[in-house]
Amino acid sequence: MPSSFAPLGLLLDVDGPVASPLTRTVPSQIIDNLLTLAAAGWPVIFNTGRSDAFIREQVMEPMMAAGIPAGVRFHAVCEKGASWFSFDADGADEVHVDGELALPASFGDDVRDLVEEKYSALMFFDETKRAMVSVEQSLDVSSADYLAGQTEFDADALDILASYDMGGVRLGHERPDSNGEIGYRIDPTIISTDIESVRLGKDLGAERALTLLAPFGEVPTTWRTVGDSRTDYAMADYLFAKGYDVAHVDVRPSDGVPEKPYPILIEEGLVNEEAGAAFFAGCVAVLAK
Repeated sequence: MPSSFAPLGLLLDVDGPVASPLTRTVPSQIIDNLLTLAAAGWPVIFNTGRSDAFIREQVMEPMMAAGIPAGVRFHAVCEKGASWFSFDADGADEVHVDGELALPASFGDDVRDLVEEKYSALMFFDETKRAMVSVEQSLDVSSADYLAGQTEFDADALDILASYDMGGVRLGHERPDSNGEIGYRIDPTIISTDIESVRLGKDLGAERALTLLAPFGEVPTTWRTVGDSRTDYAMADYLFAKGYDVAHVDVRPSDGVPEKPYPILIEEGLVNEEAGAAFFAGCVAVLAK
C-alpha cells in the first residue's frame, strides 16, 4: 500500500462499507479515520446510490461535528451518478443533477401510491431522490420479511414502469442495449429497490469522481474502491480500464467474489461497516509508518 507520501484515492460505496445496513448510520470510528486520511492528502469520494440528503445528514454533518480540517474537501457522487456535490468545513456546495437521467415525477407519484396502498408495512418511499425512484426497508422490519415482500413489489413496480412506454424495461442490473436505447431497470438491493435509468451505475459514478477531483490538483494514480455488492466492482473496472493501479475491497464477499484482473481485498471474518472500519483503520496505520 502506498505510504503517506504517495496518497491514494478512496472511492467508497456508502451502504455497507461506510454506513451500517441495519442502523443506516456511520460509526464514529469511520468518520474519524476518513477525516484523518483526507487531512493527509488522500482524496475521499463517496460513490453511492443514496441521495445527496442522506450523505449530508449521515456523512457530512457528523464530519463537520468532528471537525473537517481547513483545506480538506470531500466529494459525493449520489444516485449512481445522477447527482453530485462537494463539501468542506463550511458545508455543502450546490447539488448538480443530470436531468436527462431523471424519471418522470408522475412515475414517482405512482410508486409512492403503490407503497402506501400495499407495502407500507414493509418499506417506505424515499422522498429525497432527485433522479431515480427508490423504496427502502423500514427499520423495524426484519430482513427476511422485507426480502419476501420485495420480490412482489419489484414485479408491481415493473408493471408500472412498463406502462410508461419510455424504452426498454428490465429487472436487474443490466447495461444499456448496443442500439443506444435509454431504458430503465428495477435494481433490488438487500435493503432497497432503485428504479433508474440503465445509464446509471458505479462506473458512471467513478467517471464523475475523476471529473470532480481534476480541478483540485493531481489525480492519484493508485486507488482503492470499497463496496458490498457485485455492482460495486464497476468502480474498480472503470479505473482499471483507464489505466489506474486499483484494488477493490469487498466487505460482503459471501455474495460471491468474481474473477478480476486487479487485486480483491477482504477483511477476513468481518462484513459491512465492521470490515470497512478495519480497512480504513489499516490505511490510517500506514500514515504512522
